[in-house]
Order: sequence, then C-alpha cells, then structure tokens
Amino acid sequence: MTLKIYNSISRKKEGFIPVEKEKVKMYVCGMTVYSNAHIGHARTYFAFDVIRRYLEYKGFNVTYIQNITDVDDKIIDAANKKGIDALEYSKNFTEKCLGDLDKLGIRRADSYPKASETIPDMIEMIKEIIKKGYGYESGGDVYFSVEKFKDYGKLSGQKLENLMDGVRICSTDNKRNPFDFALWKSAKPDEPHWDSPWGKGRPGWHIECSTMSSKFLGLPFDIHGGGMDLRFPHHENEIAQAESATGKTFANYWIHIGLLTVDGEKMSKSIGNIINVKDLIEKWDPEVVRFFYAQAHYRSPPDFSEKALKNAEKGLIRIYRLKEKLENYSENDKIKKFDKKSLNSEGKKYYDDIENFKLEFEKAMDDDFNTPQAVSIIFDFINKSNSYFKKVSEPNKELCSYSLNILTKLGNTLTLFQPNLAKKDTKDSKEIIEKLKKVLFKYDKEKVDYSLEKSIENLLKIRENARKQKDWATADNIRKDLDEIGFEIQDTADGPIWRKK
Repeated sequence: MTLKIYNSISRKKEGFIPVEKEKVKMYVCGMTVYSNAHIGHARTYFAFDVIRRYLEYKGFNVTYIQNITDVDDKIIDAANKKGIDALEYSKNFTEKCLGDLDKLGIRRADSYPKASETIPDMIEMIKEIIKKGYGYESGGDVYFSVEKFKDYGKLSGQKLENLMDGVRICSTDNKRNPFDFALWKSAKPDEPHWDSPWGKGRPGWHIECSTMSSKFLGLPFDIHGGGMDLRFPHHENEIAQAESATGKTFANYWIHIGLLTVDGEKMSKSIGNIINVKDLIEKWDPEVVRFFYAQAHYRSPPDFSEKALKNAEKGLIRIYRLKEKLENYSENDKIKKFDKKSLNSEGKKYYDDIENFKLEFEKAMDDDFNTPQAVSIIFDFINKSNSYFKKVSEPNKELCSYSLNILTKLGNTLTLFQPNLAKKDTKDSKEIIEKLKKVLFKYDKEKVDYSLEKSIENLLKIRENARKQKDWATADNIRKDLDEIGFEIQDTADGPIWRKK
C-alpha cells in the first residue's frame, strides 16, 4: 500500500512522493528555549519521531532538521530578569530541554541549527525579499508586505481581511499595513544584536525557519511540520518569505500535530496546568508516556490525565507479556529460515496470523500514520498469539523467534521496547528495598535480604511453596503486596517471572 499523508495545504490525504527517490527531507519547528520542555512539546516531537521511524522502516533515508530558537522576546525578558546574557541563558535551556526529551526516549533530530548561528543567512534572505519587492525598510525595521504576496493564506485558508485576530506582532507606526510582519528588528537596549544593512538589530521570529530549512534541505523539501498552533501565522509567513525570496515551492507536505489538553483544559500558565517532562518522568516510566501519545492520532487533540496514563500502562503490560512469552519460547533472538510446510496445523495458522499482523500494521501506518489503529492491531495479535500458546503444548521455537522479530520491529516504529533512560536514583531503590524487607518480614523473618532482586526471588519462592500447599490466601497476598510496591508477577509454565511496572 502507498503511504498517504494528510497534507494541511491541500486539506486531504495524498500519496507520498519524495523529491528524491528513497530520500526524505523533513523540517520541524523546534522549541523556543526560555523554560523547561513540557508535555506539549513532547507530544509534538514524539509524533515526528514516529513519523521519521516509520519512514525509515519503509526504506527511506531520512534527514530530519529541527531548529532551536535561541533569540526571542521571551528569552530576552527571562535573561534580563536573571541578570545574565540572553544567549548564555538559552544555551543552558537548550541542553536541559533536549536532555529531558532524551530521557523520555524521543530520538534526536539529525541537526539542531540555532537562530543565533544563522544570522548572516537570514540577512541574505531578507535582502532577496526586499530586492524582489516583497519587503521594505521603515524606521530601522524591515517588514514583509503581506498584500504583495498573492498566495498569502493558502496554508491556513485565511483571508487577508479577516487576519487581524491572528497577528502575533504588536502594531507599530512603522508598518504600512497592520498585517505586515517583521523580518528585522532594530536594536533595543539590553538586547543581543547584530550588524546588518539596515543597522544593528536582530531577526524577526518567522524568518529563521524559512532560512534554516532552505539552507539545510534545499527547496522544495518533502515535509514541514509543527504544532497545530503554528499553522498560522508562523507557517503561513514562512511560505511567504521563502517562496517570495526564491521563486520556488517551499515544502510539498505540511503536517500539523493536534494540541494536547490536560484533564480537558488547554495548557496555560494562567490555569497552572503546565506539566514539565522532567517532573513527569520522575513519576511515570517514559515508555508509558510514549505509549499514551501513540494511542492518539497525531492530528487529534489527546487529553492528558492520570487515568489515561494508567490505561496506557495496562496496555503496555499486555504487550510486554507477549514479548516475554515469545522470548521464553524462542531458542534465541536470531531468526532461522524455516519451512512453513514443516509446521503443524496450529503453527501454520499462527504463521498466517503473524504475516497478517505485519500487513495490517503497515496498512494502518500507511494511512496517515494511524498509530491508534496500529496499537489496536497489536492487541489483536496478542489475543491470537495467546490462542496459539493455549492450543499447543510446545510452541515452535523458530516460529516464536520469527514472531518476536516482527513484534519488535513494528513496535520500534512506535518507540516501544527502549531502555529506560530516566531510571530513578539509588534513593528510590533504597525505599523500594525497605518496602520489600517489610513484606518479607511478614512471611519469613529469616529470608530478609538487602538486595532488590534477591528479596523478590525470596518472596516468589515463599509464594510458590504456598501454592503447592494450596495456601491460596498467602499466594494472593504476596502478589498484592508486590503489586502495591510496583512489581507485576506473571505465572508461566516455567515458573513465575516478575517485572517492574
């Protein structure tokens, strides 16, 4: 099936045809680094991580650029309040923000060009815009004349006469038209500034993305993306700048991510419901958070809540149970060639289920990266796998290895099965060990141990002995005690296994 992408500029799904065969060039608007990365940022960059991963799964060589806005009014205001240099301030938050996304398990872009590092390139694009009659200087500032660009509004569908509410730049007497936006701002006291043909100053917000994407990817490039809130005016202005300066199409496919809400409300400082990534991963496993994101289509507005995370955690446990079963039944993780004809009837049926799982998963992802449908298909495959295990006394090892390989590959496109990069410190481990010691003390004072693994193993031995003696109450209580501490017990044919939830 051909990959189809909903293109915001055409407002319909289109078959994906890259500019260069087997290559994809993708640009995503990055963070303005004046504060910590929050769950809204993570939602957007998770979505594009999945998009990039699936394109790679399809065999494309993806170049992914994501800018860093390190010169901005908010950054300057925050730095001035702290009494430090604005660029030094933004440098510190760049490292913090990207580090938090690393810990969440969101893979980095190939490059993160900074606004402060591409000022000469921005000046050159502004010169071209003025030269071609789309820009003008006024009072030391430079503006883009919106009415000169006849296609203005083609991305957002806005009409020039209805744009007043969307104007982000404050009105000023220097502009010929209230809808015109700044390309270059004259220097003000206590602000970083650079030399230019129009005097000392700094670039407007919109010009950096037009410049960076053109410089690092060339025009036209394949995919431009960002949050739904950037569709207008930011992305609209990017198109006007780049296409007026170059005379070329800017980007072929525009992808916009639905905005996340928290308990049904929009995130905002006034409400006080902004949740930082660093705080979230102190409480929740990063994979649970990512799986929560995966359960919503990228264009939809997911609602973040404790209940939603708990449901995501339950679903993730089901997936890991299957993965662990397949690992236990597999001889090793290497796939050996095997003849389907050698399988028994149940094995042949399961083999067909595996192949169908792969095809249906790809079909879902080819339909505009439909991750919720892909997740549903994984759960259906879990049921079919469990049905196979129930019907055969000895599952075919090579078949299980093949199944494990497919599950892992497909799961990886949704960012599943990553190591936890945000493991809690030794203090948390000590607290857990103390809780385990108290539980052990209830059942056998002599088996109390200071090792987490040994403590759990001792509890499982006590539980197994209780089960053999048909002391179901004790066995159930141990399971409940471990569950409360944060450990899940799974009974298998080879004995109980445990994992941290």
